[in-house]
Amino acid sequence: MIGYLNGTVAGIYKKTGNRVFLWLDVNGVGYELQILPRMQNLDAKIGENLQVFTHLHIRDDLMVLYGFSSMAERDLFRQLVSVSGIGMQLAIALLDTLALPDLVQAIVGGNTGILTKTPGVGKKTAERITLELKTKLSEWRKQAGLPTVSTSNLSAEIQEEVEISLLALGYTTSEVMQALKAITSHPNLSENNSAEDWIKYAISIL
Repeated sequence: MIGYLNGTVAGIYKKTGNRVFLWLDVNGVGYELQILPRMQNLDAKIGENLQVFTHLHIRDDLMVLYGFSSMAERDLFRQLVSVSGIGMQLAIALLDTLALPDLVQAIVGGNTGILTKTPGVGKKTAERITLELKTKLSEWRKQAGLPTVSTSNLSAEIQEEVEISLLALGYTTSEVMQALKAITSHPNLSENNSAEDWIKYAISIL
């Protein structure tokens, strides 16, 4: 098992299906790793040293090495592909759509509306992800040192309504997650407030 590689960035290139690959030169050996599409800005670092955490996937006819910017990102990838029906490319898409803390928070909080913004993730798939990983990730994110967001003053029904409304208004998943973090700490809002109150405040923040 290859846990990580430390070498020189030799190049970045794309294949079909928006797949992005990194060439990493490690002591004269060139490794090809599939990386998250948002990591393609590494092409500005050609010739520089880079550490990449890896996951090796082996099939009968193929070996693919996946590269991640952190151990936590690599470990979450492994958690995602453990879910029934979640393949390597769908896990990559989930990690690429949301920042790591936001993706974990969406799963732990059961925010299926946020998860379905990832191409290829439907409602049933999002529900399966939250069902299978909610408890695991709640504990894991503490060990990984990821920030947590308390939504104790926001019911699940209102939270979902806020998310759906903001997404329908055109806000990105990242913006919606930022708004949720802000409104759940608002001292003058509680479960007694209507969803409209929460939505108005979220919009004022955004």
